[in-house]
Amino acid sequence: SKNEVQERVAEVMQQVGLHPDQAKNYPHEFSGGQRQRIAVASALVSYPKLIILDEPVSALDVSIRAQVMNLLKDLQDQYNVGYLLIAHNLATVRYMAHETAVMYLGQIVEYSETEELYKNPLHPYTKALFSAALPSHPDMVREEIVLTGEVPSPINPPSGCRFHPRCPFAMDKCAVEIPVEKEVAPGHRVSCHLY
Repeated sequence: SKNEVQERVAEVMQQVGLHPDQAKNYPHEFSGGQRQRIAVASALVSYPKLIILDEPVSALDVSIRAQVMNLLKDLQDQYNVGYLLIAHNLATVRYMAHETAVMYLGQIVEYSETEELYKNPLHPYTKALFSAALPSHPDMVREEIVLTGEVPSPINPPSGCRFHPRCPFAMDKCAVEIPVEKEVAPGHRVSCHLY
């Protein structure tokens, strides 16, 4: 009924930190953080099992970003909902994700539990990605990997391993053979001819 819908909307608005009366406001009357909260609330209305979060905090400033990520984690526990998080910010991924898949030109090159992946990245692209990110601590020493060349076109990707034109460890077979995914440790899989 209409009353049930209004009650459910009011409930999820309160859960994401908005006042139910704000449901009558126009979109331009909300801040970026409030709009993200509204997007989360609208996703929760139907009690989903899975929510796809595509760059959920990328357009927000740092203070609001932390609030929204904490809200998402709290709601995940409260609703027992799974998230498929798509993000470029590695700090966001590390904070939000239990498991992480690293993709290059549309293909998964490495997959593992998030903390294992951060401790032991294997694929050359994963290593390069992590080396380009700011360290989590000022005293942390990290190997700097600089990739050469341009990112190939995803419409016309290179043959073999898609990363081989930029890979510092590329071998002849990388240009012709697509690497097979291998489980190198329990739950840690990599698609690379080095393994």
